[in-house]
Amino acid sequence: MTGVLPSQELERAIEAEWVSSGDFRIRPDAVQPASIDLRLGDHAWALRCSFLPDVDSTVEEKIEGIAFQQVDLRDGAVLERDRPYLVPLIEELALPEDVRAKANPKSSTGRLDVFTRVISDRQARFDDIRAGYRGRLYLEVVPRSFAIQVKTGLSLNQLRLARGEVRLKDAEIRQLQDSSPLLFLDSQPLAQEEFDVSDGLFLSLDLSGPEDRVVGYRAKKNSLPVDLSRIRAYRWNDYWDPVYPEAGGRVVLEPEIFYLLISAEGVRIPPEVAAEMMAYDPTAGELRTHYAGFFDPGFGYDPAGERNGSRAALEVRARDVSFMVEHRQPVCKLGLEWMEAPAERLYGAGLGSNYQGQVTMLSKHFAEQTAGVAAPA
Repeated sequence: MTGVLPSQELERAIEAEWVSSGDFRIRPDAVQPASIDLRLGDHAWALRCSFLPDVDSTVEEKIEGIAFQQVDLRDGAVLERDRPYLVPLIEELALPEDVRAKANPKSSTGRLDVFTRVISDRQARFDDIRAGYRGRLYLEVVPRSFAIQVKTGLSLNQLRLARGEVRLKDAEIRQLQDSSPLLFLDSQPLAQEEFDVSDGLFLSLDLSGPEDRVVGYRAKKNSLPVDLSRIRAYRWNDYWDPVYPEAGGRVVLEPEIFYLLISAEGVRIPPEVAAEMMAYDPTAGELRTHYAGFFDPGFGYDPAGERNGSRAALEVRARDVSFMVEHRQPVCKLGLEWMEAPAERLYGAGLGSNYQGQVTMLSKHFAEQTAGVAAPA
């Protein structure tokens, strides 16, 4: 069989100790529809620079001369802005020879502009873990806009397991759009001529509405640290400035500033498919258009057919120069992957998922959210 392993197979993988955590039990709520939450270990190394091991070295051999301070995370610690840290993760892998893994930040991690990547021994690639890997995992963490407070056991990343070739071809994506729509606009499925595919589905920006409509948020500098264990605890306007569209549905992004915007399209991921936000295309503009990558089966979906997708939060940063974006401008792409079997556990209210049906793009740490609502006169 080939495909991304669904929740029921991930539970069996944990029982078989393909994914293990020593004295720390992997809780049932760590298993998502197509991924497993990874947890921070008891310390972090502050690094003078990022790095990758090579095929002949382990991660801990490579950090000699790069790490300069060890930070205890057991009672919580603040990680500074723009400083790379390396955290050994609690979970370890012992994968079969035909199973590979891929990691990505959780959605709340990306929405806070926390840049994270998983590193494994003797692998010169971030986030990709080769088939048959046995060993520890390490998470590089770089807070960009805000300092963050973290502690042992907190989850910033997720892991997917897969066998074989899983990516949907463009023709399969178009067939699926006809039979079980993936993209909606104004609650209607997009027709074939209304969307583009090229090794994935393109998503565009929603910058519509009057000039007093909040269409996004821009991160403030020098805010107080965000404790990632606190939910709906912070006022959004202590950390963010609202973004309003110019006439004609345009926004000018300032260079090296982090923005949260939202997709014009509603995204619907059925149980037999998983999705991943793909890296930006540099020919489409000097933008980085996402940090968080996984869209689990069930995102924007409901079996009764009453939900017409959920908007996707888009984390955007312009590089080098100011860059103008416009309403319905494509800025990112969803790669689609077949599941090995339909997921029995679906993204949504039953799992306590925070972003089903979202109309805003702020993370779960903020109590007041106003995106899409006209600003007060």
